[in-house]
Amino acid sequence: ISRLPDVEGDKPKRSKFKRYPIGFFHIDIAEVQTAEGKLYLFVGIDRTSKFAVTQLVDKADRKTAWEFLQHMLEVVPYQVHTILTDNGIQFAEQPRNRNTAYSRPMRFDMICEANGIEHRLTKPNHPWTNGQVERMNRTIKDATVKRFHYDDHNQLRTHLADFMAAYNFARRLKTLGGLTPYEYICKIWTSEPDRFILNPIHQMPGLNT
Repeated sequence: ISRLPDVEGDKPKRSKFKRYPIGFFHIDIAEVQTAEGKLYLFVGIDRTSKFAVTQLVDKADRKTAWEFLQHMLEVVPYQVHTILTDNGIQFAEQPRNRNTAYSRPMRFDMICEANGIEHRLTKPNHPWTNGQVERMNRTIKDATVKRFHYDDHNQLRTHLADFMAAYNFARRLKTLGGLTPYEYICKIWTSEPDRFILNPIHQMPGLNT
């Protein structure tokens, strides 16, 4: 953990992303493995502050997707205004079911609407539009399951929590002017406090995993 691998935020982007205020989160799912079996890793990362939230679950379905969304909203101290996901069944109603007897409201979208969040979907056949969170997925896997053997899920959960605390609260990123994601959030708090639900200065390491 003392030598965190390179992450997306370390390097200047080759192409310019549109600048957004903090609160635009990219969300994705990855599979991870321990000796005990398979788990699914939900990852959400703010495209501006680079603050990231993770959760390990046994299944990747609609229920665990909206539960992760609720967890993320409880952890992030500022208003989330936009979420970008792919078109997977966990996040979006499938086109073939729209306007049919199989069509039903998505709890994920209901939570977004209740919190004033715009839920955007990546364009079909354009997966790179959510590349920021996919790179974060790879970074996490490179630092954990691809590097270490875990006898059980709890070992991975513990190491993941340590890694995420180090990333959010100790990793200085060039794209943030040498600040950590947490320091950047605190900087925005001083200039744009209206964006915040909680005072981030009181948010201690360990609350984000």
